Amino acid sequence: MDISATTWLVVGLALLCANLPFLNQRLLLLIPFASERKSGWLRVVELFIYYGLVGVAAYFLEASNSTVAKQKWEFYAVTGCIFLVFAFPGFVYRYLLKRRS
Repeated sequence: MDISATTWLVVGLALLCANLPFLNQRLLLLIPFASERKSGWLRVVELFIYYGLVGVAAYFLEASNSTVAKQKWEFYAVTGCIFLVFAFPGFVYRYLLKRRS
């Protein structure tokens, strides 16, 4: 796979994973809850877990194409903010849209 396709794969995976905590009521898509709703804090924790999983996937995809570049804290700050921006549509869907009963 070339670099461009790998980049778009990581961006698409990040967009999907950033919205998963807001689109379902299961923990990490696997564990159902006894109560009807997940708390907001649990969704934030799940968001951090998905950020880490996307980072691991991106690391292995980069390693398969070339040598892995060392990153400093600025890289993680920027990618974390981008991940939060990617999560905005799921947040709007879960908390800001009015539902018809």
